[in-house]
Amino acid sequence: MYLAWALRAHLHRLPVGERAARWLRTRLAAWSEGVPDFAIADPHTDDLTGYIGLRRIHNGNAEVGSWIAPWARGRSLAANALLTAAGWALAPTDHGGMGLHRIALHHSTDNPASCTVAAKAGLLCEGTMRQATTDHTGTRYDSHLHARLATDPDPRERVPTPS
Repeated sequence: MYLAWALRAHLHRLPVGERAARWLRTRLAAWSEGVPDFAIADPHTDDLTGYIGLRRIHNGNAEVGSWIAPWARGRSLAANALLTAAGWALAPTDHGGMGLHRIALHHSTDNPASCTVAAKAGLLCEGTMRQATTDHTGTRYDSHLHARLATDPDPRERVPTPS
């Protein structure tokens, strides 16, 4: 079901043998249109564990979307992927980045793990958007909005506070 969210298509309805090819075609098409999408791989095995990508890129802003396979959750893979993707997207173009100013992430308020992922990647919670999003059935739900600006401190450079 998590693939349905990432693609806004119902991959779970396709025959199993066609799902990966369809997903990969969609990702390659996105890159050709200037929309960066990345696979999230297990750092030890290189197995596909998820996806992260930028969308709605306009005027220096972008939204990030991601998913992690249920069997790969709880290992900070999503947080590390978001930290890396946001760092790259917010870096100036003369430093190899996209030169964006703002990365936003919104997720269902019923998904507290996404709040943790956003916080670990330096995206601050900006509030709750009431009934702002619909799922693939058309059901509306509240979302939390998180964002990181290019001018925000890089979370990788945080200095731990002495205990």
